[in-house]
Amino acid sequence: MKKPVYLMANGDLRLSANQKCWVAQSRMEAILTKAVQAEGREVIRAHAYDESKQHGFIDSQKMGMEVFRTLDPDAPLIVAEAVWQYSHHLLHGLLTHRGPILTVANWSGTWPGLVGLLNLNGSMTKAGIRYSSLWSERFTDKLFKNGLRQWLTDGVVSHDQSHVRDLSLLKLPLADEHQGQKVARQLRQQKAIMGVFDEGCMGMFNAIIPDELLHPTGVFKERLSQSSLYAEMQRVSDPEAAAVLLWLRRKGMTFETGPNDETDLTENQLLQQCKMYIAAVRIADDFG
Repeated sequence: MKKPVYLMANGDLRLSANQKCWVAQSRMEAILTKAVQAEGREVIRAHAYDESKQHGFIDSQKMGMEVFRTLDPDAPLIVAEAVWQYSHHLLHGLLTHRGPILTVANWSGTWPGLVGLLNLNGSMTKAGIRYSSLWSERFTDKLFKNGLRQWLTDGVVSHDQSHVRDLSLLKLPLADEHQGQKVARQLRQQKAIMGVFDEGCMGMFNAIIPDELLHPTGVFKERLSQSSLYAEMQRVSDPEAAAVLLWLRRKGMTFETGPNDETDLTENQLLQQCKMYIAAVRIADDFG
């Protein structure tokens, strides 16, 4: 008898984000579950919907560990993502899970499941975890159904990689190669600083560049806090921010704004973003 397929949904750390996104996630899970059942397999959700929180996401590293403690380590596991997620909620359990792992995301211009999936995939790749991935808009297309069937049968999904080229086979124009070598020598000799705000924020293990790999290139980190960026934003005047926004619009940028900060892109949000640009440049100037 074939093992049931377990399904889990990783989410945000923020309650409001999880609540707002739950409708999209639950809709995706229902369609995905039907697709798996159509292949003759049982689907079991690895964790329950939380009535008090009003969502069914794994919303912390602690909760993720609790879920994996009760999960069969050899069971087929689908991580379904219709929204943004914090990878560290799951990375620990995926690292020791022995069964086949499939990450699945929606294809949507509204709900960023594919972005969340790519962050989780990047973290798993960095951690050396084997996994497969699928994504779809409606989960009824041939490509998705064939990939799902292959994963359920073989534990892996084979994607067309005919477009991929080995980097070692790439031949740069000689002038470009010399320019790159010149810059590399300059970095190693003169050194450079790379500012990093809250390294590993939101569980982005994939975004952490190990210092021991970075230092030989001549680049060294200045570890900064996002709170210091916000504090610097408060020192940027409204006219300065307005000048940046005017420059962007004169360059052809178009912004579709509305009146509600909760549901629209607003003029105030644009001005705050412009203040952030200015603040970031000033911090870069301060730290070299």
